[in-house]
Amino acid sequence: MPDTAFERHYVAVNDEDRSLSLQRDVITPPDAGEVLIEVAAAGLNRADLLQRAGLYPPPEDASPIMGLEVAGTVIAVGEDVTNWSVGDPICALTHGGGYATKALAPIGQCFPVPSGYTMEQAAALPEALLTVWHNIFQRGAMQPGEKVLVHGGASGIGTLGIQMAKAMGGEVYTTAGTDQKCTALLELGATMAINYRDEDFEEALTNAGVSNQINVILDMIGGDYVQKNINVAAPDGRIVNIAFMNGFQAEVNFAPLLIKRISLTGSTLRAQSFAQKTIMTAEIIEHIYPHLETGAIKPVVDRVFELSAVASAHDYMQSGAHMGKIILRS
Repeated sequence: MPDTAFERHYVAVNDEDRSLSLQRDVITPPDAGEVLIEVAAAGLNRADLLQRAGLYPPPEDASPIMGLEVAGTVIAVGEDVTNWSVGDPICALTHGGGYATKALAPIGQCFPVPSGYTMEQAAALPEALLTVWHNIFQRGAMQPGEKVLVHGGASGIGTLGIQMAKAMGGEVYTTAGTDQKCTALLELGATMAINYRDEDFEEALTNAGVSNQINVILDMIGGDYVQKNINVAAPDGRIVNIAFMNGFQAEVNFAPLLIKRISLTGSTLRAQSFAQKTIMTAEIIEHIYPHLETGAIKPVVDRVFELSAVASAHDYMQSGAHMGKIILRS
């Protein structure tokens, strides 16, 4: 293990006006259980926008720099690391610090780059893979043959979630905000894609004959969707909330929750321990990576911005016009 620090450029946030700029500093060599990555690309997530606005402070032991997922090349390893070597291509969920030219990652959150993938495609994987796996397959306990509803289907999580649920034997329904996005989601494997600007998804599912038949629901919308999710859920259905873009508060009739024995739960990925994420990573490599290697599952990359254009990338994400992941290239 090298005993010298490494120079890097990183994206800094101005505390007064929340503007972004590139700064230079040094990053220490990896500790035990870590690798240092020469970052080629980093994925954007809505958590980054919240952190920039001061609404989602990182954990005390995390890097204060934004960026939760990267892809690149290993340039140094901790003294006890035996499964990664300098020069290996890698993608990883970081503990912050991804908006930089070099970043540290715990080895339990590192993935190989699938065959034939660009670094931009690889950077689109870690956060969405872990989020979908934990919430649809661990918390939601999806089984082959079950019906799955993925809200926000055009997001990075949504586009990968549709493909993962389909590949694992699910029948997938989804919502998105334009007809063009809905058409693209059908091409990714959804059985039905509902334009929520034109149709109420509860009514659409009822008209399609599948109301009260949805076994697993992945929701990042919240607000009035909470009641509608309960209404369309099947007996013993599982509803998992990962965000509340339409608000944390809603007036809800919980009677169907009792009658249908519904499980209503939620999670955030960042708050979970390294040990929990290590288990998720191993399960993803076992169950999902074969589908990544064959191309049955493939991340959707909407647009790539240079690291120096990070403010424009944030504006683009905030607009909601994207389909899939937005990537920063270092």
